[in-house]
Amino acid sequence: MHMADALLSPAVGATFWAGTLGTIAYCSKKLKENLDEKLIPLMGVLGAFIFAAQMINFTIPVTGSSGHLGGGLILAIILGPYAAFLVMASVLTVQALFFADGGLLALGCNIWNMGIYPCFIAYPLIYKPLTKNSTSNGRILFASLLSAVIGLQLGAFSVVIQTLLSGKSELPFGTFLLLMQPIHLGIGIVEGIVTAGVISYVRTVRPELLESIPASRPLAAGISLKNVLVTFVILAAITGGALSWFASTFPDGLEWSIEKVYGKAELPEQEHGITAVLKGFQEKTAFLPDYTFKKSENEAKQEEAAPSWPGVDTGTSLSGILGAVIVLGVIMIIGVSIRAIRRNKS
Repeated sequence: MHMADALLSPAVGATFWAGTLGTIAYCSKKLKENLDEKLIPLMGVLGAFIFAAQMINFTIPVTGSSGHLGGGLILAIILGPYAAFLVMASVLTVQALFFADGGLLALGCNIWNMGIYPCFIAYPLIYKPLTKNSTSNGRILFASLLSAVIGLQLGAFSVVIQTLLSGKSELPFGTFLLLMQPIHLGIGIVEGIVTAGVISYVRTVRPELLESIPASRPLAAGISLKNVLVTFVILAAITGGALSWFASTFPDGLEWSIEKVYGKAELPEQEHGITAVLKGFQEKTAFLPDYTFKKSENEAKQEEAAPSWPGVDTGTSLSGILGAVIVLGVIMIIGVSIRAIRRNKS
């Protein structure tokens, strides 16, 4: 659900940038008050895993569309909403800057759509009450499915509202809405199943995480996160380095919806103003656009016309591994900075 800049007006993009930055500041403040230092490596490793997992689009049967894991709900359940939002913001920022996945004007909207709803609505208002004092795998699956579906539905609806407020007449509200919501229902179901699997694993090997962190209680001194950290490092490397070859070649739910309404998967880009400036900047920072080596315009068109599957590509593997490492580094810097600020004030 990574929005492109062409879907937004500068005013709407700037408004959601402001809302996102305000939320980042609020989450940073909350973490300064109660961040368990043991969580900093876990935040980085989970961010690396989510980055790699988002590279894998899975086909939605019958539709000719695809979707990918959002990951915000997984992060919120394990880390709590404040740390989860910062991790999601880091993942999406790295994707936009270095891999041209989502626009820079749209980055505030993308962080809002994929971070706010799972972290601050789906997790605390749906998942947490449903699983309170319960260790049943069935309850975890049900809560994960319901939370993921509602989080994705809210995110998809938010995209439609953002395009409406931006005055994108190419995407009529009613038609666009009726396409976006059902396709993201299917994506939400898959996300819910994956979320339940990840949470069941963590509950098996380190149940203290799920009992302490979201409630802002520090982990006991003798608790080691080594096995969890190693597992997610391995998963991130395998997912980004090899499983990413098997990503679906079908357009994702947003592109599919736009194509059904407009006839093309993308709206025309603006050639002037802040949108064009940001696009030029992104072209300079994105050294592996679309998660592969830069290609000539003709090569890109040929590949788009006849995509191969599986897409065995050294550039894709490098993108998956390098991107995960960058995300890990960014989050570690954020965590260490928050810790240093807290220590200086104490």
